[in-house]
Amino acid sequence: MYATSTCPFCERARRLLREQGVSWTEVAVDAAPEKREEMKARSGQTSVPQIFIGQAHVGGFDDLDALDQEEALERLLRV
Repeated sequence: MYATSTCPFCERARRLLREQGVSWTEVAVDAAPEKREEMKARSGQTSVPQIFIGQAHVGGFDDLDALDQEEALERLLRV
C-alpha cells in the first residue's frame, strides 16, 4: 500500500487490513518522494492510499472497503 502518515483514508485502510488479520507492506510516499512517482506509474493515480494485493491494483480505500462489503476482500487476501 502506498500511503502517507497523515492521510485519514490511509489510516482507514490500515484499520480495515488489521481487522482482516493480514499484514502488508507500506510505502511511505511522504518520506520517499521518488516512491510517489513509482505509485503514479503503477496505478495511474496521484492520491493515496493506492492499494495492491499481489500485483493487482485494488485502488484506494473506497475500493478496498467496497470489496470488504461485497465479501470479496477476504477471498482476494487469502489467495
